[in-house]
Amino acid sequence: MTVVLAALLGSLFAFGTFLLLRRDLVAVIWGTAIVSQGANLYLLTMGGFVEASFDAVPVLATHGGEAPQTTDPVVQALVLTAIVISFGMTAFALVMTYRVYEEHNTLDVFELGGDR
Repeated sequence: MTVVLAALLGSLFAFGTFLLLRRDLVAVIWGTAIVSQGANLYLLTMGGFVEASFDAVPVLATHGGEAPQTTDPVVQALVLTAIVISFGMTAFALVMTYRVYEEHNTLDVFELGGDR
């Protein structure tokens, strides 16, 4: 499971960085969103997994079956908050990008930056 998470984290950061280096402003915003989701997954991974026991999840002790593997609930709460904030910021950035397109008729970062 650790190898799968490491591969997924590497893929998210690589693809996010690839999009961040594009000239298109929308791709830059999506790259930022993907890197932030990668950071959230990284935090969940670093929170660690708790061994499966009913001491970790006492609510499920009376329902039968096996105890599920869980993670630290504090990290989960922080990451859920970060996900909500990230979605809000991505929506705001996309709206601002639409406004920039209406003003300048382009989303090319180099054209928006002026002469170099």
